[in-house]
Amino acid sequence: MKILLVDDESYVTESLRETIPWDEIGIQAVYQASSAFMAIDRLEELDIDIVVTDVRMPEMSGLELIGTITERWPHIRCILLTGYSDFEYAKQAVQLQASAYILKPVDDREFIHSIAAAIRSIQEERMELERYYKLLHSWKSDLGHLRTRLLQDLALGRELSVPMLTTKLNEYEIAFDMNRDTAMLLIQLGSRFTGLDEHSAGLMEYALVNMAEEVFKDRFHIWCGKAPHHCMILLAQMRQDGQGLAAGSGTQPAEVLLQGYAEQLQHHVSSYLKGEISVLVTPMFRFPGGVADTYRSALSSLYVLDQSDRGEIRFMNEAAASSEVLIQAVAELDQPPALYQLLETRQWEDARGKLEAVFAVLEQACIGQAQLYGVFLHISNAYMYIAHKQGYLIHQLDQAGWDPLYIQQLIQSVSKLRAWSLDMLDKLVQIDSGQDQRHKSRIVRQVQDMVAAENGHELSVKTIADRVYLHPVYLSKIYKSETGEGLGDYIIRKRMERALYLLKHTNKRIYEITAELGYQNPQYFSKMFRKLYGMTPHEYREQ
Repeated sequence: MKILLVDDESYVTESLRETIPWDEIGIQAVYQASSAFMAIDRLEELDIDIVVTDVRMPEMSGLELIGTITERWPHIRCILLTGYSDFEYAKQAVQLQASAYILKPVDDREFIHSIAAAIRSIQEERMELERYYKLLHSWKSDLGHLRTRLLQDLALGRELSVPMLTTKLNEYEIAFDMNRDTAMLLIQLGSRFTGLDEHSAGLMEYALVNMAEEVFKDRFHIWCGKAPHHCMILLAQMRQDGQGLAAGSGTQPAEVLLQGYAEQLQHHVSSYLKGEISVLVTPMFRFPGGVADTYRSALSSLYVLDQSDRGEIRFMNEAAASSEVLIQAVAELDQPPALYQLLETRQWEDARGKLEAVFAVLEQACIGQAQLYGVFLHISNAYMYIAHKQGYLIHQLDQAGWDPLYIQQLIQSVSKLRAWSLDMLDKLVQIDSGQDQRHKSRIVRQVQDMVAAENGHELSVKTIADRVYLHPVYLSKIYKSETGEGLGDYIIRKRMERALYLLKHTNKRIYEITAELGYQNPQYFSKMFRKLYGMTPHEYREQ
């Protein structure tokens, strides 16, 4: 803490500087000024926390100085020091939100008490701000994670009802409309970004998302995040509010605008992240129904591009996105019940039969690697979806199967891709036999870690369910079956255990403990406490 003493009688400030035990009350540095104008100069140069000023000074009074400080530096605490006990001064001091009003001659104990009170006020405000920014950071981090997960689910072909998807879009603040023309951009990071550790790569992706939002915001609503495979997805819908339209650009087709914004994004990445990106722009499709098909086709096109061809913007040829054979094979995979539905419901033999039927179609035609890669993506997406849903990593099935060089070998022939697909299915069956119980135990530990980390006061069954990507009812059922205790009861119990500690080991008032534990109503908190322990918080503290 730093304090500034202001008085035209310098012996007053000098005496205070020499006699008050500043270190003991938490003041690191003491500065002096002999006029209000000198004080303002000091405030512009130094990071001052508290100002003690005389009222009567030439040219500018202490009250006028406090008015200036309140306007320009509202975080500074001000204390009036004067030999005049006129009530008008006190009244004006209150109006200017001064922290205290002290009469000369100064009583050291009263002065120290006033300074200590100002310091406590500053510390409480800083703690509240720190808590606010931590919550804000946590909320933004969770929101970004939820947006990316939902985007990946759509790309992998997860079907969501229109009401459910609309609700999620609103909750995650994604400004996309149903059945609107939408473009997809696949963004591949250049060699500058390969080899980064997970944390550094995450920071680069976070920066790229922010840059994309800034670049596209004038004409497009965008939704950007990490793809299930090794690239980034950016969905773009034209804005309908007319904001930010450049003169003469209102009739430009979306493809032209997208190319221009993609070039701007490349420039930003090159300038600020010192790397290159390549961008593949797809034709327009209807959101959300076309997301999965467009993603598979775009990923297939991106894969067959020359890997040295970094830093370019390509447009996917819609006519060449898939062949008739590929369409027939994919249609077979999507024919109800779809492959991912059979895997989800553990109908392993029916899933094997569907795969055999697909490869029977493929073996009758002469198709290239691009079409085989499209089939690989469709099958691997189904495997990846089930792996994510069961809570384990896809590379646990076959680490080599997700290496780009190995994939290139797989799509050299139908027989190699068939063997890989059936082998992966066998591994899914093997893992599933012992995975269910381990998965439930891991979820329970994850939930308990969340509650312990936040003392339960920022959590509810719904927020926890969102974080572990389960329905609240299903999560509650798992927790109850594994622990014998309801999840809601567990959260309340942990809150109350925290309440016991605070009541016993701190002097905090009960309403303060109520707020700290996340309860809005002290009476409700007292009722829950009594229900659990047979006495009120006050009775517990008094015993």
